[in-house]
Amino acid sequence: MKPMTEEDLDRAIWNRLNAEQRGKEVQKEINVFNQQVGGNHYKDMPIQPMEYTMANNMNPMQHTIIKYVSRYKNKNGIEDLEKALHTLNLLIDWEHGNAYKK
Repeated sequence: MKPMTEEDLDRAIWNRLNAEQRGKEVQKEINVFNQQVGGNHYKDMPIQPMEYTMANNMNPMQHTIIKYVSRYKNKNGIEDLEKALHTLNLLIDWEHGNAYKK
């Protein structure tokens, strides 16, 4: 049996909804990116950092940089930019082969 794709899962969820629930509101509610635990600094973005980085097959450090830069105005201000810079320096070290050597 082949693994279920995201499209298959979406279709299965959609098929379980009865006809009167198939409006835009219900479709919006089943999108996990419309939910957020602890604030709305991602939920209110047209494209969330997680959606963007997953769609572009980015690594965790790239994701973290994008996450901090995307949210800094709505969450921790300069501290998030400093976190992004720190993670960028980690990524540069990693790419040079200097990071995490034992």
